[in-house]
Amino acid sequence: MRVHVADHPLITHKLTYLRDKRTDSPTFRRLTEELVTLLAYEATRDVRVEPFDIETPVAPTTGIKLSNPKPLIVPILRAGLGMLEGMVRLLPSAEVGFLGMQRNEETLEAITYANRLPDDLKGRQCYVVDPMLATGGTLVDAIRYLADRGADDITAVTLLAAPEGIKHVEDSLADLDIPITLVTGALDEKLNDKGYIVPGLGDAGDRLYGVV
Repeated sequence: MRVHVADHPLITHKLTYLRDKRTDSPTFRRLTEELVTLLAYEATRDVRVEPFDIETPVAPTTGIKLSNPKPLIVPILRAGLGMLEGMVRLLPSAEVGFLGMQRNEETLEAITYANRLPDDLKGRQCYVVDPMLATGGTLVDAIRYLADRGADDITAVTLLAAPEGIKHVEDSLADLDIPITLVTGALDEKLNDKGYIVPGLGDAGDRLYGVV
């Protein structure tokens, strides 16, 4: 798995306010959307394209357009929904699927409770979006779910990641023979005994939507 920590002053600036416990939900949502657009720019460097002939007001030329099949953006419900708009803003022609996954707070394992995805993802580039890569269980399950349906290039986009989570993803998906990339806004220090990222930013879903 290729790991890219997007080291940019604007990303760090926005993350600082996301981390601040005084930041209210409306501001948190706006900052998340802005931050994801910056991360999406990094995540789509290898998006598949093909030549496209056009005419400018001066002369014919050849540019590029997104290849078919179109990329698929997959937010992990519910917190991943807060990242969707930032991704779609940069990839407006992409299709969107949904995976409903929830972490068991006692076992820290991910449970899949819903999906809204095509059965056949053969030849598709997929972008999985979820704010936090903590234990890594949710991301492992999501990537396997997509790979089992034929996705052949998967990029995960997260606001934060913990070293333990990255290692778990790498170890658990070592058998997959497809490109897997992680693009994250920051690599934090560690997980605490409850599986939360330290220093982190708390529960992203609750902070996005204000419902505990």
